[in-house]
Amino acid sequence: MQSTTPHPIVESAHPAKIPSTIAYYYAFVVLGSITGIFGPTLIALASHTQTNLSEISIIFAVRSFGYLGGSLLSGRLFDRVKGHPLLVSVLFVSAVAFALIPLVPVLWLLTALVLLLGIAESGIDVGTNSLLMWMHGERASPFLNGLHFFFGFGALLSPIVVAQVVLSTGDITWAYWLLAIIILPAALWLVRLPSPQPRMDSHEEVALPASTLPVIFIALFFFLYVGAEVGYGNWIFTYATRLGLSDATDAALLTSAFWGAFTLGRLLGVPLSARFQPAAILFVDLLGSAASIVGILLFFQSSRALWLGTLGTGLFMASIFPSMLALAGQKMTLTGKITGLFFVGAGGGGMFLPWLIGQLFEPRGAVITMLLVLTSLIVGLAVLAGVLRTKSRSISAARQ
Repeated sequence: MQSTTPHPIVESAHPAKIPSTIAYYYAFVVLGSITGIFGPTLIALASHTQTNLSEISIIFAVRSFGYLGGSLLSGRLFDRVKGHPLLVSVLFVSAVAFALIPLVPVLWLLTALVLLLGIAESGIDVGTNSLLMWMHGERASPFLNGLHFFFGFGALLSPIVVAQVVLSTGDITWAYWLLAIIILPAALWLVRLPSPQPRMDSHEEVALPASTLPVIFIALFFFLYVGAEVGYGNWIFTYATRLGLSDATDAALLTSAFWGAFTLGRLLGVPLSARFQPAAILFVDLLGSAASIVGILLFFQSSRALWLGTLGTGLFMASIFPSMLALAGQKMTLTGKITGLFFVGAGGGGMFLPWLIGQLFEPRGAVITMLLVLTSLIVGLAVLAGVLRTKSRSISAARQ
């Protein structure tokens, strides 16, 4: 295999740079909305499909499975076809899935729609990140931080929409329909804008080194962290209502508070990352998240402790993902295939832990939610220590 060096990312002279960037941010609001809506609507979806919580929790695993498969596919597609038409397609698929989800009366059909939505999510995630990098080149870093801030904004928005719709109509249907309508302007906007050129063509190849231990450690870290984040965000609504700490409306607001603190943490992470090393930020974030969970467990009958712990968990979790990516960039040369492996780990965690919580929630009680999230964070601390002990090494990824 012949080895070559990837082309450096240079700033694009794209004629629609600002309108395209705004459209990408809008698309990430949509992506955050998808993430934030399932927790507050889980019980209602179980009622629509006449299933229990253990059965309905399969949608978390199926959604993540779709995301994993879609990530492997969409990365290659965005290298080979025009980016904006492809992104418009997955946005329309997301809108159709949102419109149909509250209408289906059986679990297998709901599962199929959620699988489709997971595939579309991966296209939005991979597409917007890639297109933004190609659009802004070496100056992409602040725009990427802004992109992920808008993910948190979308995750904050959707539980508020659910709470207001349930108050007005007594059902979740219009919450999904409103979010489906919100998706359409981004698609209609992008369809008129020219696509940026891919960073590398499809014939370049880069060799992988023999040692991949740092990659394994970091992929495992993302597995643990994303599992904790998605598990908490998706199950805090059901946890609060099952323990009688909140009614449905307040529990939806609690979910929104988690994503609100998460969004604020993403915003604070921008200046903090300029002052402190990623490893230091990661240790503080993991310890702060774990301490917040411990507070909830120690005062598990206190609604105030649950609110404070939720705000703390969201705030500290916010900068973990980008900080680990920054640390990975210090430990190795990040290229497409290596980054893809990290997202496979992240997607696997987002699939496994929420599913496991669903299997244990009823037989073990609601407290299992916090115990599993706390365990993931503590093991994540140990894995972080392992990452820091590995030797820094330039690693390049293979492209076929």
